Amino acid sequence: MAREIVLDTETTGFDPKTGDRLIEVGCIEIQDLLPTGRTFHRFVNPERLIPPDAIRVHGITDEKVKDAPKFAEIADELIEFIGDAQMIAHNAAFDRNFIDFEYSRCGRPITGEARWIDTLKLAQTRFPGMPNSLDALCKRYKVSLVERTLHGALIDARLLAEVYLELRGGKERVLDLSSAPVGRGPGGVIETAAYGQRSRPLAPRSTPEEQAAHVAFLAKALKDRSLWEAYGLPIQEDAA
Repeated sequence: MAREIVLDTETTGFDPKTGDRLIEVGCIEIQDLLPTGRTFHRFVNPERLIPPDAIRVHGITDEKVKDAPKFAEIADELIEFIGDAQMIAHNAAFDRNFIDFEYSRCGRPITGEARWIDTLKLAQTRFPGMPNSLDALCKRYKVSLVERTLHGALIDARLLAEVYLELRGGKERVLDLSSAPVGRGPGGVIETAAYGQRSRPLAPRSTPEEQAAHVAFLAKALKDRSLWEAYGLPIQEDAA
């Protein structure tokens, strides 16, 4: 089953190479495009002052993170939570640069570009020439922004998870043709539910003559008859 981690970060600025540091990380776990309810959220002491411009964006002050753990103290927890899953982020290069910088700084293996899915690129492909910020996508997909007054890693990861599921098919994914819909049982275990037999089978809507004419048409028109035969319609060569 496909396990993915939707991730967002808040930072002191735009570029770790110029001294900016990560100050918050939030992760949402999804499996087979279904949220599992598992999350990871930590504030991080950046070991430097947070510029006023950054505080205006996310509201995280020096006072708020002065007693938070340094990144090296949470690195193993984060690595364990992410595991070998792919990571989803909006403008993923930004978050990847900070995560990989912090990993390198404390001697952990970097994630590498191949493990990341960029929802900004997905959105630009689907909606070329349109605004594709996270806010714009939330409004487009009617994802509520009522709880979001400032940027926050876990809040933004939750919003992004909803947007990502919409970009990957959203509610339309439940309209598959299988007879065993997927549900989630106790403890978050994915279960399949099979339909039972009808107590009184439905009568056929077509006459025997119409059925014979349909089989004759299929035998004449189709080269590969396996699909229809799988549904119980044996098509003989002499039906035509």
